[in-house]
Amino acid sequence: MAKGKGFGGFGGGMNMQAMMKQAQKMQESMLKAQEEIAQMESTGTAGGGMVTATVTGTSTLKSIAIKPDVVDPDDIDMLQDLVVAAVNEALKAASDKSQSQMSAITGGIGGGLGGLL
Repeated sequence: MAKGKGFGGFGGGMNMQAMMKQAQKMQESMLKAQEEIAQMESTGTAGGGMVTATVTGTSTLKSIAIKPDVVDPDDIDMLQDLVVAAVNEALKAASDKSQSQMSAITGGIGGGLGGLL
């Protein structure tokens, strides 16, 4: 290693200990955010609110509410489509909240670090 080149070719002033502390702090923040995300709930609706799905931040379906008016024994396919649409909307909302919270911590770089954090 040539003099003055620093670690891995980085210029002087690169303090590895400070970087490690910063990485550890970011990791702690991410763990806290993951715990908060797990507690979050998101809802999705379909059919003008006739079907409502609630999911957790860990993409677990928590509940489905179906208004009696939408239940038609002759049109089960429509009800199934509404349930799927409501669940998918709730899952997307949960994913968006999760990504937003994690981006606030990582500054949007978390996905490009290959799992280092």
